[in-house]
Amino acid sequence: MTERADSPDLLYSDVEEDLRASVRDLLTDRAEPSALIARTESAEPYDLKLWHTLAAELGTAGLMVPEDLGGHGGSVRETALVAEELGRSVAPVPFLGSTVLATSALLAAGPAASEVLGRLASGAVIGALAVPLTTAPGADFPSAVTVGADGALSGRVGAVADASVAEVFVVPAVGPDGPGLYTVDASAAAVTELVSLDLTRRISDVVFEGAPAARVADADTAPAALQRALTVGAGVLASEQVGITDWCLTETVAYVKERYQFGRPVGSFQALKHRLATLYLELVSARAAARYAADTLANGHEDSDVAVAVAAARCSPIALHAAEEALQLHAGIGMTWEHPIHLYLKRAKSDDVALGTAGRHRARLGGLVDLPA
Repeated sequence: MTERADSPDLLYSDVEEDLRASVRDLLTDRAEPSALIARTESAEPYDLKLWHTLAAELGTAGLMVPEDLGGHGGSVRETALVAEELGRSVAPVPFLGSTVLATSALLAAGPAASEVLGRLASGAVIGALAVPLTTAPGADFPSAVTVGADGALSGRVGAVADASVAEVFVVPAVGPDGPGLYTVDASAAAVTELVSLDLTRRISDVVFEGAPAARVADADTAPAALQRALTVGAGVLASEQVGITDWCLTETVAYVKERYQFGRPVGSFQALKHRLATLYLELVSARAAARYAADTLANGHEDSDVAVAVAAARCSPIALHAAEEALQLHAGIGMTWEHPIHLYLKRAKSDDVALGTAGRHRARLGGLVDLPA
């Protein structure tokens, strides 16, 4: 059988495996899950030193950015792989807000965004896309922020991911010339961090009151740029959920092998084996869906919207199920604040509504494939 030229490649390449090894080694040394609990209770819940190493020294901030714009000329595939590793560690770094959402919007915005894009790609600054984290692909262009006659922005955006550490905002706004995409220095905005369920990815309200702004995309390109950012975000988030699932399954299997009850490892009981086997099968299918989505996004395949909708609808409930199973199968120790499982459960629950719920993606998928409700 002759392989189609556009067949998706779901396997990890040697380069991707090398990247994974570098990221995992760094996270193992600097972001041990058990140590994250103390950080989430500190005055600095984000680990910006780790972020600097990850973004600038390992170059993960500019993976999707072309080399002539200061990036590394990679693609969504490599970015998704990093997200998978970050999901395994729930590292408190602004990867989703800066590297995925803000960068994707600027990449699609056009030449006017090159200067800011270069600074994001180098890790010199942290960005955030000023839309609520719950915004799903296919949503209408937001009108919460407006452009005044002097070109300044005013308005309020709630629940913006990673906004509390952002240094530049990429803001969808509507003005006399229609929708546009703008960049705003964070010092010109009022940021109020909210009480987040997910302690390792914070959300904030952002208020602009006559904030000086630079337009990087006009009415012709801004809506498409925003949609691209949301679609890439949802696709990459699916890989993060694969990482969450992987960690929960791996840690739970290790625990039930060591935990004895009635003179035998609790993992030897058939009922638990079946539950863990089910999780393994779910992990395999989630990884396939996420990898397909990342591959289609990386190659600009016409099937990318469908692939992202499938991955988002599939991976979100699986990650949540894995975290719930891990919590239950760790029994008493899993219920304590000292064990990091609750961080994974909260990340999985937060991801469950981020960039569209599973139900929202299933509904969108029905429209994309012309399947009547």
